[in-house]
This record gives sequence, structure tokens and C-alpha cells, in this order.
Amino acid sequence: MSLSTPEILTAYDAVRSDKSPINWLLLGNATPTSQQLTLKATGEGGIPELIKHLNPTEVAYAYVRVQYANDAESVRVKFALIIWIGEQTRVMRKARVSIESGEVKKVLAHHSVTVDAGEVRDIDEEEIVKRARKAGGADYNGGRG
Repeated sequence: MSLSTPEILTAYDAVRSDKSPINWLLLGNATPTSQQLTLKATGEGGIPELIKHLNPTEVAYAYVRVQYANDAESVRVKFALIIWIGEQTRVMRKARVSIESGEVKKVLAHHSVTVDAGEVRDIDEEEIVKRARKAGGADYNGGRG
């Protein structure tokens, strides 16, 4: 399975770039019976927009840029990888995730936080920012989000 397609790599670079408004990408199967992952969507609306593209019957991989301020002068940028296994996903499809996610992590390599999610409520932006702060070292809020 090759994930190093020009579309995926271009979207990945766009999410990582401070100059690009694109702040998330979503990989998923091209068709319900396909084993090939393709770029399903990208967007500029962050996690609230991304979650609208998640299907409870599918597996998907999302890569998202999150920003937070440590103080008035500094904004930090971190990246999260979300492994989505919709709660109604078929068992055989779920079984491929462990191998597949390893391949995805090689291509979407630079992330501070990995989130395993089966329901939209598992993808909490505040919680992701908290985890990104901890992963990033200095926490100017004394551990408070």
C-alpha cells in the first residue's frame, strides 16, 4: 500500500505550512471494498469541520494542525493524528487498522498527539490541545488548559 501519492503529500505539506489556510486532511478508503487509502478531503475549518466528514461505518485517518497560545506573545502549533474507527465499522475492516495505521504514521510522521476515536465526542479539541501542550514541553499555564 503506497500512501506517498502526490495528492497526499501535497495535502500533508499544506497542513504543516504556516502559509497555508488548510489545517486538516482526511485519508480513507476509495470505496467500501477498496483496501487502498486515498485523500478524501482537506479543509480550513479545523476539528469542527473535520468531524463532519467522519462516517460511523468507516475507518479514516485525519491529520490536523492545532494552535494554542502560551502567553500573549507566543502561539504554538502542534499536529495531531486521529485514527478514526467508526463505531459501526465491520470487524474485518477494523482488523486491518493495526497494520494500516503503521503505514499512515510513516507518511504523516510529524505529530505530537495520536487520538484513537470511535465516536465524534472522542475528538475533543480542548483535550487535544492539553495533550499537545504536555507533549510540547513548556506549559505556561501550570498544567491548566
